[in-house]
Amino acid sequence: QVQLVESGGGLVQAGGSLRLSCAASGRRFSTLTMGWFRQAPGKECEFVAAHSWTGGSTAYSDSVKGRFTISRDNAKNTVYLQMNILAPEDAAVYFCAARRGTAAATTRESYDYWGQGTQVTVSS
Repeated sequence: QVQLVESGGGLVQAGGSLRLSCAASGRRFSTLTMGWFRQAPGKECEFVAAHSWTGGSTAYSDSVKGRFTISRDNAKNTVYLQMNILAPEDAAVYFCAARRGTAAATTRESYDYWGQGTQVTVSS
């Protein structure tokens, strides 16, 4: 079993930045592919970014590419999501997810473990 705890959410003005963190425990972190998803009120949960545990490959949704960066620190069992140039449409609950597979998967069904989420609010 894997436990995931997100942190770093909050209120930021449009154009600002936030860094989300997700601390993992319960399984060797270095063998987990990590992902971030988000869900805004009344909308489907959507993929944001993923980081494979092998080869360091990453994937991003088109809506965040060039603004968000996913990274990981295996020594700290933590994955990060650096979010820059935030816009009101980025406001959502952000979820960290983990999977045992190697691919930087982009679908919810590909992930085995989920955190509780952290709220990101962007004021215009």
